[in-house]
Amino acid sequence: MIKKIGLAAAIIGIILYSLNATKPDASAYSAKLNKSRSEKNRSFRQSDSSPLSAEQKAQFDSLKYYPAQLAFVIPATISLNTNPDTTLIQMSDNRAEKYLNWGIAKFQIDNKPQQLGIYLKATGKDSTLFIPFTDPTNGHETYGGGRYLDAAKPKLDATEIELDFNQAYNPYCAYNNEYSCPVPPAANRLQVAIPAGEKSFHE
Repeated sequence: MIKKIGLAAAIIGIILYSLNATKPDASAYSAKLNKSRSEKNRSFRQSDSSPLSAEQKAQFDSLKYYPAQLAFVIPATISLNTNPDTTLIQMSDNRAEKYLNWGIAKFQIDNKPQQLGIYLKATGKDSTLFIPFTDPTNGHETYGGGRYLDAAKPKLDATEIELDFNQAYNPYCAYNNEYSCPVPPAANRLQVAIPAGEKSFHE
């Protein structure tokens, strides 16, 4: 009997250890995210490719962000379009650019089903997936024109993709009106707030 109890306790211990081992380390994740954000600030201040004007650079301190939240690192199931069609995404200057309808990401926030269209530049020169979206924080705490997410292309047989909304970033139009930026399509308008990622640049 004692042996059985000891064996059961050992099994439970192994299970609990395995579950804890699969959980992301919040402090390590936050440190990595903050390092990335610091590097972006440095780039905005110093790089020739910064969207900021010389006048803006002189006054620039740092971009504003929500604190890191692992709750907004969300696994999503993907419906991949094996033969993606080409769609035109409107730009902020009323032009349009060609993108491929790569697929759809389906996920949940607060137990409410959500989905976002996933796009890929039609030029074939970009291997990064592009997910433009809007949410109810736009025009209040975040840029009114919406924000973007990038994601690495998963393997062809993958069924999930990770959406890290802590990585949500502003289009260059948020900093400088000289730029032309993709406008998130109507299908990518989330009805749930996403208080994660980059905040508004201007007060």
